[in-house]
Amino acid sequence: MADDARFMGRAIELAERGRGLTAPNPCVGAVLVRDGEVVARGWHTAWGKAHAEVEALRDAAAKGVDPRACTLFVTLEPCNHQGKTPPCTRAILEAGVPEVVVGCADPNATVEGGGAGFLRSRGVTVRMGVRERECRDLIADFLVWQTTDRPFSILKLATTLDGRIASRDGRAAWITGEDSRREVHKLRAWCGAVIVGGGTYRSDDPSLTCRLPGHEGPQPLAVVVTRTLPDPAGPSNLLSFRPGQTVFWTTRAQSESAGAARLADLGVKVQGLPALAGDPDGNLDLAEGLRLLRRDHGCHYTLTEGGGRLAGAMQRQGLVDELRLFQAMKVLGDELARPVFAGRGFAAMSDCWEFRLAEQGFFGTDLYLRLRPKE
Repeated sequence: MADDARFMGRAIELAERGRGLTAPNPCVGAVLVRDGEVVARGWHTAWGKAHAEVEALRDAAAKGVDPRACTLFVTLEPCNHQGKTPPCTRAILEAGVPEVVVGCADPNATVEGGGAGFLRSRGVTVRMGVRERECRDLIADFLVWQTTDRPFSILKLATTLDGRIASRDGRAAWITGEDSRREVHKLRAWCGAVIVGGGTYRSDDPSLTCRLPGHEGPQPLAVVVTRTLPDPAGPSNLLSFRPGQTVFWTTRAQSESAGAARLADLGVKVQGLPALAGDPDGNLDLAEGLRLLRRDHGCHYTLTEGGGRLAGAMQRQGLVDELRLFQAMKVLGDELARPVFAGRGFAAMSDCWEFRLAEQGFFGTDLYLRLRPKE
């Protein structure tokens, strides 16, 4: 159908409204279409609440729309099992919806019975795979939660056109504009932890909080990756104002030091991570830290913000599920300035890490790219 992509696009936009609120459930959006127009809509608003299909049917009822004359577009195959809420397939059948168009199949292997097959067996016309890649991207976080024991890991980078994140002395100042910085704070609002390297901690003295006007939700944990723990008595925004929300990832030896004990007295959590298996440089196993964040703190999303060596380590260890790049229309021109990725050593062009584009746009004059690792 010529308009299928357009209607599914509207469902995708709705699904994004639930980002950060539905975990550990996926984001899902749905619209009811009649005579070429969207007449009702819904999305999964929060974990434990009604799914997108049910919300769309409720919207239809409130507007006096008869679902029996509509086609339902939904980004993810309707569930056919009892969870926190009843099966969506039951609601679709009871409403008398004659046709359902699905973006992507449900990848959850732990549930019994495919929703599409069940609906077809009851006489509903079901079409699959409309804007499938985009709909699968919507549930990339859900796939990580289903297949691993760590959070969904987002890497945020703000860079000049020549790929620099700070001057050669480590001073970043403001590379991007206010619109980009506001978007980053939106990310912080629904991420359970913000992760930075020790260099960023020492040079920027960050707070790593969400500072959106009117933000009333919990603040993300502040996680610092460093082999050298700070002086507990030294100047630090995190130690002075957020010790109970601050975590240091360091070596096992450092985690057992007197300095670690003094930090713990302030309320800071110091976690010793093992060295990465087979790594001659003894780099920390960052996946273990991510697992601890999910296990001990219930983090479903993490946001890594810097610097270049930490970004490189996350990518080398296969821990970048999504890259959000904000590129200012500026050129620094200093070959010794800090690069956006660092720490890899010699690599040929054939060794490049490859990404694919999932979204693009602008925030003010800054180019914005949302990227995923290339399959």
